[in-house]
Amino acid sequence: MALPVETFFLQPHHQGTLQNQVQQMVAHGILSGRFGAGEKLPSTRKLAAHLGISRITVTLAYTELVASDYLVSRGRSGYFVSGNAPVPPVFRPQTTTEDAVDWTRAIGQRFAGGVTLSKPQDWARYKYPFIYGQTDPQLFDHTNWRQCALQALGQRDFASLTSDYFDQDDPQLIEFIQRNTLPRRGIAASSDQILITLGAQNALWLAAQVLLTQRRTAAFEDPCYPALRDILTQSRCHMVPVRVDGDGLPPDGLPPETDVIFCTPSHQCPTTATMPMTRRQALLDKAAELDALIVEDDYEFEMSFLEPPSPALKSMDQDGRVIYVGSFSKSLFPGLRLGYLVGSEPFVREARALRTSVLRHPPGHIQRTAAYFLSMGHYDAQIRKMSAALQARREAMQAAIDVAGLSVAGMGAFGGSSFWMRAPQGVDTVERAKALEARSVLIEPGHAFFAGDAPPRNFYRLGYSSIPHTRIADGLSIVRDVLNA
Repeated sequence: MALPVETFFLQPHHQGTLQNQVQQMVAHGILSGRFGAGEKLPSTRKLAAHLGISRITVTLAYTELVASDYLVSRGRSGYFVSGNAPVPPVFRPQTTTEDAVDWTRAIGQRFAGGVTLSKPQDWARYKYPFIYGQTDPQLFDHTNWRQCALQALGQRDFASLTSDYFDQDDPQLIEFIQRNTLPRRGIAASSDQILITLGAQNALWLAAQVLLTQRRTAAFEDPCYPALRDILTQSRCHMVPVRVDGDGLPPDGLPPETDVIFCTPSHQCPTTATMPMTRRQALLDKAAELDALIVEDDYEFEMSFLEPPSPALKSMDQDGRVIYVGSFSKSLFPGLRLGYLVGSEPFVREARALRTSVLRHPPGHIQRTAAYFLSMGHYDAQIRKMSAALQARREAMQAAIDVAGLSVAGMGAFGGSSFWMRAPQGVDTVERAKALEARSVLIEPGHAFFAGDAPPRNFYRLGYSSIPHTRIADGLSIVRDVLNA
């Protein structure tokens, strides 16, 4: 007698194909011990009818499971759980115990407790997700990325998949960054001056660890990327927040004891302000006067669809005091976690040694896949597609903001993917965000971006990379109603 079809059901938010989901259902049943060796699976016809999917989909899933030795096919009798299928481990549950460790004393350094940005893991099910940093799946070139991944899995690239690079990186990816990405920002660098990282945040952490000590002072923008503030706190350096204005970080606000300056000249986070060229030169002059270094986070420069992007601060650097941070995570997809550091060779040498001791190097297969995607022109095509879509959404956002009477606190002149907003005085956007979530609207409260114990509570950020432009107006009308309630 076959297993009842009622034990099989599809998950509505499963990310893979239907065939993949059927395979996972059967494999999970076997691995969990619910399906034993020799038990018969429902026929492909019955299971397909029960799940409401194509019979060929179930047949292909069963065929893959036969190839993996989870199932066996017995002529006209059907499919059965293989006698060679993995057997679930038999173990006795561990008895519950209580720690005898006083963790308040045992923990030497604390990393938890910072004010971090969070968003629901199931954000895509919300009708109006005005959140930053997530990509609309419709805008990503899945087909060509998949082909590049398959090419990187080929026999010719076997070494890039399996080798331990130790402290090195994929030479093809380094070459593309050196010859294509950096020149577009006006930057010239040798291969010894480039280091691949696990995204921009990892690059910022490496820079802070190499450059800062408990006796050194870091100046940073206020408001700023909250994770940077956490990184600086963990370094135990002296921290000086410098309040930004409409042109970004003001050089005159830097204290004389500054050793390292962290800034986002092209697209200030979160206000989206772009630093004018005159101020960029003033910042370089001030850094030279203070004998300070600058860490430039150049995120979202690719999303300059209103005006051409200004040259990077690093391109104006004549003294080697600017360390440049770039990332592919925002322009490709956030889960990629691939970025890079560019700086003078002595700095990169130390950052490379630190990276090696912590994680050796980002996975070789991911690096080679990205190298193919970039070098074959798919990346540029994706940027053009994303820029066109984001420009249309930005225009819809601006029109809807005007109609709703919402107040913009900061909007980039070159593009980007978000608006920095200000609610009426006295409105707590943390509380209002909870009310909005209940109405299927997601916004980002702005308090986490500010330094200090009493940050303003009436700022918030509206991202538009994840929401179709047809939903923007309706979503912002709900935002207006809840903020003004």
